[in-house]
Amino acid sequence: MADEKKRLLTERTKRRARFKRDGFGKKSQLSSSWRRPRGLHNKQRKHKKAKGPLPTPGYGSPLAIRSMHPSGYYEVLVSNLDDLEGIDKSQTAIRIAGSVGGRKRASIYEVSLERGLKVLNPPANKEVKE
Repeated sequence: MADEKKRLLTERTKRRARFKRDGFGKKSQLSSSWRRPRGLHNKQRKHKKAKGPLPTPGYGSPLAIRSMHPSGYYEVLVSNLDDLEGIDKSQTAIRIAGSVGGRKRASIYEVSLERGLKVLNPPANKEVKE
């Protein structure tokens, strides 16, 4: 099954569409990040081919790897040491919350390394020991 998951992860990245906001090249204040077109005469909303695709269910990931990180692990957001309890290291990686300070971040990182957990965003001043 591991080979099948690797194949599906690479397939997901290959066929992933990049949805652009309508009119982002015309106005400098519009970012390219997706916003649903809502105008009455909007060509993209009317599914004109030259105006780019809209996100539809056909672009979704396969069920076996949905909500999986590209590394092949499921993500768990950790904000304190108690959140590390009961995490399966074979299929779960942790992401330390952005609101966690430097001291607590370092202690969470050390404990997760002792338990053999993969950290997706290690502290900047620590070298990765894997």
